[in-house]
Amino acid sequence: MPTYDFQCQSKKCGKKFTVFLSLSDYEKGKVACPKCKSKRVKQLPALFIANTSRKS
Repeated sequence: MPTYDFQCQSKKCGKKFTVFLSLSDYEKGKVACPKCKSKRVKQLPALFIANTSRKS
């Protein structure tokens, strides 16, 4: 399952968190802040690291 990074958009919270979601759950928008349970969350840009078998 892919991981997604989010930040709560509630003025009182602002917690950053990572969730493991299936693609179907992600598309349905089933994400809530684990601290305050708000559904006002924003996905943060993901870091992408590519591993290759090529040696430098």
